[in-house]
Amino acid sequence: MGTKTITIMDDAYDMLNVLKVPGESFSDEIRRLTKTKGSIMEFAGAWSDISEKEAAKMKARIRIRRKERSRLDDIHRKMKNVR
Repeated sequence: MGTKTITIMDDAYDMLNVLKVPGESFSDEIRRLTKTKGSIMEFAGAWSDISEKEAAKMKARIRIRRKERSRLDDIHRKMKNVR
């Protein structure tokens, strides 16, 4: 796979950098942010073999991610107000 060099404004870079997941490359982030949503039916029954313990761990991680996302939204709003 080839590479391309792109030029973006500082504010666009800052916005991407704030949304970046730790350990994620900018290419991975752009792929994640631009991914189109598929049908929910693709996942029907996908977790039918998960134990209650595993499900509880997943729910706890989701709660943590939602809190992190909420913090990122606050940072993003503050960045918009700085300009």
